[in-house]
Amino acid sequence: MVTYKEYRICMPVSVEEYRIGQLYLIAKHCHEQSEAGDGVEVVKNEPCEDAKRGHGQYTEKRIHISSKLPAWSRALVSRYLYVEEKAWNFYPYTVTEYSCSLVPSFTVRVESCYRDDAGLSENALSLDEEILQKREVVHLDIANDEIDPRKYKPEEDCRLFKSEKTGRGPLSDKNWKETSNPVMCSYKLVAATCHIWGVGSYMESAALGTIQDILLHGHRQAFCWLDEWIDMSLDDVRTYEHAKHQETNEKTLAESACGTE
Repeated sequence: MVTYKEYRICMPVSVEEYRIGQLYLIAKHCHEQSEAGDGVEVVKNEPCEDAKRGHGQYTEKRIHISSKLPAWSRALVSRYLYVEEKAWNFYPYTVTEYSCSLVPSFTVRVESCYRDDAGLSENALSLDEEILQKREVVHLDIANDEIDPRKYKPEEDCRLFKSEKTGRGPLSDKNWKETSNPVMCSYKLVAATCHIWGVGSYMESAALGTIQDILLHGHRQAFCWLDEWIDMSLDDVRTYEHAKHQETNEKTLAESACGTE
């Protein structure tokens, strides 16, 4: 069985601006997660080619999750329990695939595109009719949707943040999508697949709920960190990305080694 949800998340930035913002967000978020004990190991980050999409960037990561387990079990599985992420970035189109080292029959695929609109394109990803009929469209609002209280930070509240460099924000108006200029939308089709009898639907639903929380939180951060990345060039953000990947790997691999002692 495959469960489809198409998430649409708007932000008051342009697609061209978010090319930088997306890279900055991912690099900083991975580093923060590693600092919190959920290590993200960057295995590959290299150019790639596609006959249709042209030049792109391929990344491969291992998201180590043994810290979520009871202490007694970490030594048994810490080297083997991770989520593998493979991503092909042909911005403004990307594909990301997730699989788990111990549950190979469970996968998640995220197909994304970015458009300079307010989330009103009905088939931005050029889906076939079968998937269009199966998908559920979910609009996420970075200003007004509630997030996990444990993750709330006033400095990452879009209703409070005002960019000093661009003058954008705060997003205190309920209709900010209609009044913002620029405005763009991340269109993300998430396909969760689990072929485990008896628990497949549960695991697919749980994965989609987790991804929805991550997307909402991440896009809130992308806007509220605007002044940190808005002046960066592509070379600047690639340099930042490389430095953060090195720092993240050093911390993650050190934590992994400690967990097996």
